[in-house]
Amino acid sequence: MAGEVVNLRQMRKAAERAAKEREAAANRAAHGRSKAQRQRDAESEQRRNALLDGARREDSEAP
Repeated sequence: MAGEVVNLRQMRKAAERAAKEREAAANRAAHGRSKAQRQRDAESEQRRNALLDGARREDSEAP
C-alpha cells in the first residue's frame, strides 16, 4: 500500500550536497590546474627569470 518511508530533511540535504558537488566540478574544470601543470609553469618561470638575470647589464653608475 505505502511506498518507502523517506526522511525529507535527509533527502533535501543530499540534493544540496549533490548540487554543490556539480558546481565544484564545474569550477575545477574552468579554473583548476593539476599539480603537474602548476609545477611545469613554475619551472618555466624559473628558467625565464634565470635567462633574464643572466642578460642583465651591470651599470657602473648606479644612483
